[in-house]
Amino acid sequence: MFDYGFMNQQFAFGGESKEGLDPQIIYRSSLQNFLIDTGSEVILVDTGFDNGYEAPERKFGAPLFMGDKVADYMDSFAALGYKPEQVTKILLTHKHADHSAAIQHFANAKIYIAPEDADAMKLEGENIVRVTYKDGAYHNFPRAERIADGIWMVEARGHTHGNSVVVAENEGLFYMMHGDVTYCDAALKANRLSVVFEDLAAARTTLDRVREFVKTNPTVYLSTHCPEGYENLAMKRIMTL
Repeated sequence: MFDYGFMNQQFAFGGESKEGLDPQIIYRSSLQNFLIDTGSEVILVDTGFDNGYEAPERKFGAPLFMGDKVADYMDSFAALGYKPEQVTKILLTHKHADHSAAIQHFANAKIYIAPEDADAMKLEGENIVRVTYKDGAYHNFPRAERIADGIWMVEARGHTHGNSVVVAENEGLFYMMHGDVTYCDAALKANRLSVVFEDLAAARTTLDRVREFVKTNPTVYLSTHCPEGYENLAMKRIMTL
């Protein structure tokens, strides 16, 4: 939806401390979400901003410039060749508008979200599924819920109180769609938290678990806010730490 943006090091790495970080060091920024076609289901992971959203203009020295607008969410969705009524499930990693604001366009979809963020968004109705992580541990994550064959929502609190990550297993690889656990791949490699979080201690625990998972499983790390997200997917590039 957006590309060719930037974030500075203090924004990308400064969740626990900005000491020693250089605001003149910048990393690439973008905005994209993901779609999983299982053959029998069309599942969205997050839905981005609603149509018509205009990001703040480029400002030199700003901590974040989301990028130039490429397309509205629904235009990007349509370009993949799908129709809204085909979507059966939407997995929301968390409540923020750049991950959730377009859910109203998918009338047939069940919306899976952790209770804390569902309550914060005041989501109600038969299509809202409050994820309780009823299936127990997934690898080194203590709480997870199986959404479909090879697709898991995993509790990953910190960025928000109801934050989660989604992992899709395919052909021996683990595709991790992590919302905003980090804003750029460089932060994962540097073991640094971003500046936005609701529970600092939980965010640190989540990042530690994500790094442990990546170290022990061949993981394609799919970020929402940096172009490595779509580049890693296109190349099936395994994250190394």
